[in-house]
Amino acid sequence: MITSSPYISIRDLQKIYTIHEREAGLGAAVRSLVRRKAKQVHAVDGITFSVAPGEIVGFLGPNGAGKTTTLKMLTGLLHPSDGQADVLGFTPWQRKNEFLRQITLVLGQRNQLIWDIPAADSFELNRVIFSIPEEEYRQTLAELTELLDLGPLIHKPVRNLSLGERMKCEIAGALLHRPKVLFLDEPTIGLDVTAQRRIRQFVAEYNQRYGASVLLTSHYMADVEALCQRVIVIHHGKILFDGDLTALVQRFSPHKTIVVDLAPGATNGRGAEALRPFGEVVAYTEGQAVLRVPKAETALVTTKLLTNLAINDLTIQDPPIEAVIEQVFTTEPEGD
Repeated sequence: MITSSPYISIRDLQKIYTIHEREAGLGAAVRSLVRRKAKQVHAVDGITFSVAPGEIVGFLGPNGAGKTTTLKMLTGLLHPSDGQADVLGFTPWQRKNEFLRQITLVLGQRNQLIWDIPAADSFELNRVIFSIPEEEYRQTLAELTELLDLGPLIHKPVRNLSLGERMKCEIAGALLHRPKVLFLDEPTIGLDVTAQRRIRQFVAEYNQRYGASVLLTSHYMADVEALCQRVIVIHHGKILFDGDLTALVQRFSPHKTIVVDLAPGATNGRGAEALRPFGEVVAYTEGQAVLRVPKAETALVTTKLLTNLAINDLTIQDPPIEAVIEQVFTTEPEGD
């Protein structure tokens, strides 16, 4: 159940790295022994947001935007340069045991399970580390096995599992202690479409069953569309957008996409040329065309298409989320 008190709350959070630089060559190397050039890089530049209990939030941005750095600060792996953070009433970088028992961090490109032994043995190790009661452990493992369809996978050495199978076991191992907050950093990266769908279904089911909050980073927009009503977009360490996914589309995409299925001979042999008066022709094949038109003109263009061309079917769509996110990245934060 979502309450008024957020599970995650950060204010003016910053992480600044000092990077030493020098030019190539022996002379530059000698000069750097006396005077080293350095510059400051704002990996995270004063961001503020909160996440309510039971909320799944997409945390989006290009590589180097500051997503993973933020997650590492919120899990206590990094100390911030400035700002405040509160997760479940704890300051993350104090790394208190009670705090660590209530969160988890899943990194899609990192292994947590021990490579040469079955996942079940790593699970047992986690049970001991988190002091999970035996009965609760068995019940949780049974639930996770059912939800993720683990079956015999947990009894095979991890090195013998496929990437998708290993990722499912990694997620199960990270959730044995039933954390209240999940930080998921690219949990479906490199997986095939079927495995991605299975992971998404599981995250949604876990969220519903335990009311956990989820902060999810992903480059797969299918993950975001399936799981998140709210998204936070970060770029160059600053937040560019924080709001509903639908509001993101409305704010950053002034166009609609119209997909037209044409009847035979509808263009009188003129092909895409016959459609250009109605809008920008994004794609054209014999029998189908995709047009992009300003939102305000959608109704008028639709009427004209139906009046002037022989059309079997017509669909009006919002643009792909990928295109919307790309448009967000080209927008500088207010005040810059």
